[in-house]
This record gives sequence, C-alpha cells and structure tokens, in this order.
Amino acid sequence: MSNSHTLFRPDVLDGPKVRKIGLADLKQALVEGLADFSAMPSHLVFLGLIYPVAGIWLMIGNPLPLLFPLLSGFALIGPFAAIGLYEVSRRRELGLDASWKDAFGVVRSHAMFPILSLGLLLLVIFACWEYSALALYRSLFGTTWPQSFTQFFGQIFGTTEGWKLIGFGTAIGFVFAVLALSVSVVSFPMLLDREVDVPVAIYTSVKAVLVNPMIMALWGLIVAVSLALGFLLVFAGLAVVVPVLAHSTWHLYRKVVEPAPR
Repeated sequence: MSNSHTLFRPDVLDGPKVRKIGLADLKQALVEGLADFSAMPSHLVFLGLIYPVAGIWLMIGNPLPLLFPLLSGFALIGPFAAIGLYEVSRRRELGLDASWKDAFGVVRSHAMFPILSLGLLLLVIFACWEYSALALYRSLFGTTWPQSFTQFFGQIFGTTEGWKLIGFGTAIGFVFAVLALSVSVVSFPMLLDREVDVPVAIYTSVKAVLVNPMIMALWGLIVAVSLALGFLLVFAGLAVVVPVLAHSTWHLYRKVVEPAPR
C-alpha cells in the first residue's frame, strides 16, 4: 500500500482512469446487480437487521421531526453497510464460490482499515446532516416536539414555517447527498478491489462524478427513489432494494473505473 507521504503527488492522485459511461451501462449494472441478488438472496439477513433497528428507533422515542433526516440519512451510510455484498459480487465476477462466509470474511480484508476510515467519514457527514436538520427545525418551531404524527404533519403542511422547513431542508439535504455520493459512489468497491489509499479512492470517486455528471445524478435519483419505496413498504422493501443497489454499485464501479494493469 502506498506510503502516506506519496498521497498528494500528482501521479499518485491521478489514480485509476475513469471512463465516460451511458444509460446502457447504468441499466446493465442494475441488471447484473439483480442477477447477483438472485444468485445469492440476502433479503432474510436484511430483514433480520432492519426491523430490530426500526424497533430500537421506536423504543428510544426519537422526536418525529428527525424521522425524515434519519430515513434519508440511510442513503448516506448505505455504501459502507453494503461492503460485504461488494465482496459477493467481486467473487462471482471472478468465477469463485460466494457464500455468507465470504461476505462476512471481508472484515479480514487488506482494505479493512481504509474502509473503516472512509466509513467514519460518511458517519461524520451523516451526523452533520442530522445536526443541520435539527438546527433548522428548532430555528422555525422551537424546542417543543410534536406528540403525534397527526400534529407533526399538520405542523409541516399547514403552516408557513412547515413549508420553509420542506424547502430549506430539501436544499440542505441535497447538498449532503451530493457530497456523500461524490466521495463514495465507487470508493468502497475500489478499496476492496485494489490496494489504494483513501484519498486516492475519494479522488477517483469524485472524478467519476465529474466525468459522468448526468449518469451519476440519475444513479443518485434511482437510489433515493428505491430507498423511499422500500421505506414505504413498512421497511420490508429495503430487504430487497438495499442488496440489489449494493451489487449494482459494484458493477457500476467496474464500468466507470478502468481495471488495474496486470
């Protein structure tokens, strides 16, 4: 792995070459992601994770105004949570057997420390989004929380402050979403795939977005809409949506970033 003093040399930061891709490539990545999920379904595992997390959220009584930021923030940390599924796609691509042992065995990967470091960065972005959402709500409504969904929705859709919250909150959330997408869209698969440092992976990910702005914007929209539909289906839809998006992310990485020279 590269030494830290080389991280900011132009030749190092130039990193892997990034391709310009089109709609056909994006569609193929989704098809291949669905094929990986079909070959090794993981919906029961995700059901076993999603519902306890949802239950904990209900038990600790999180204030209703943070419900949307928490749900939307799931997309910010999703790339880190899906690291085991990238490994499944990687092994299937190489023609190797892929099992849950391999998926969880990623914790022994050479890239685990860089992956954890990048995961921590996403958690920081997530925390900043939550704090921003909380500060915006308090600036408009004060510190008193609504006591029911009916009161909360009336507050949001029936007042001028509520519409301001929707407008400003959407704008702020969009900024955080673009930031998270830019630093993570291909960086986690890349860290798993080859021996590079976190700055190189982030640089390559940002470059992939800059080279393919419309395709990456569409990919971000697909992720957001898919997760929203998953939440609407009483969280159960996430058990399919999350793994399919994760496998598709691996194949998107393969299409955007040129393979390492042999």
